[in-house]
Amino acid sequence: MTTAATPLLAGLDARLPELRALYEDLHAHPELSFQEFRTAGVVAERLRAQGWEVTEGVGRTGVVGVLANGPGPVVLLRADMDALPVEEKTGLPYASTARGTDRDGNDVPVMHACGHDMHVTCLLGATGQLAAHQDAWHGTVVAVFQPAEEVGGAPAMIEDGFLDRFPRAEICLAQHVAPAPVGFLATRPGAVMAASDSLRVTLFGRGGHGSTPETAIDPIVMAAAVVMRLQTVVSREIGASQTAVVTVGSLHAGTKENIIPDTAELKINIRSTTPAVRDRVLAAIERIVRAEAAASGAPKEPEFAPIHSFPVTVNEPGATAVVQRALAGTLGEGQVFTLPQAITGSEDFGVFGTALGVPSVFWHFGGADPALYEGIGLATLLENGLPDTVPSNHSPHFAPVPGPTIPLGVTALLAAAAPWLTKETPGA
Repeated sequence: MTTAATPLLAGLDARLPELRALYEDLHAHPELSFQEFRTAGVVAERLRAQGWEVTEGVGRTGVVGVLANGPGPVVLLRADMDALPVEEKTGLPYASTARGTDRDGNDVPVMHACGHDMHVTCLLGATGQLAAHQDAWHGTVVAVFQPAEEVGGAPAMIEDGFLDRFPRAEICLAQHVAPAPVGFLATRPGAVMAASDSLRVTLFGRGGHGSTPETAIDPIVMAAAVVMRLQTVVSREIGASQTAVVTVGSLHAGTKENIIPDTAELKINIRSTTPAVRDRVLAAIERIVRAEAAASGAPKEPEFAPIHSFPVTVNEPGATAVVQRALAGTLGEGQVFTLPQAITGSEDFGVFGTALGVPSVFWHFGGADPALYEGIGLATLLENGLPDTVPSNHSPHFAPVPGPTIPLGVTALLAAAAPWLTKETPGA
């Protein structure tokens, strides 16, 4: 079936071997947030070779490409570039063995465990198609290769003058690869991804010898009590029809088995989809931490330090309907679904649309081997979630199947942008 995106897709098959090689290279060379120097260099080189006007170092390590092609709308397409401090266990021939230094100075393994390498590959595939087929569209495309999505890189780009330095988009589009089967795409109007708040909590005790705990105040026991008590926030303080997640993802204390330390540090992550629930969860965490410290006889009040915060990612309903129609028309009605509720993962992509005052649309596309879902319908997947056997994002085993996933991601970006970049009227 011919759609507005069809002319933009011509010749994509011939480009796929090059894109596959690019993906494997990016996967084998991941870089932590705000350290994406090599990745940014690869992106800038590719964009320039395609004929884009390129600006590097935006928001520290971000890259922005601009391709002006006559009068018409300005469309922003975004991909994130950073990897995670995860040791890869996929066994792939191009698996990462990289290491890096995290923001606390720790030497850590590094892996593209969230698929940002796939996002970069797909956007570079889309920019290549747009550059090669300028007779098939009009307007201006702003291709944003964002650093540090995992820690809030979008605000860094905005603070670096993004709004004044580049053409002002009237629509912002982005996507995320998911552990769903290749061919599956899903989005929804309104809240599509949760807000995220991360906190560092320091508990204070009194150090001593492990053989005489009565002379000390043990912050490890205090921390253990906090961790267990925090499990009641969602189960006992948030309604069953509301959405919230509280996770203690890091707990560090002590150096030796027979020494009671002075302090314990917890890193806590909170997900929510409404301001009221967010406020309730944050208040409950602070109340519990302070109460457990008091119950333990802590010599000093606990300290709370924010790490980062992302707002709810919101899809503008009208623009979302346009994107859903375009995706379904290009990829097939049976491949595009509406999410029943917001995903509890979080994104900072919405910062661009909010800062610009324009609509945003964000969708998810599958990258997992369909064989892992044998006998499971896509509608069942939406209702019941992932099978336990499928590695999810941030898992050391997470790895999209590049062969079919790359063309899907490139096609989705071009299909979503086509209503604005071609003669098709978005509101029609």
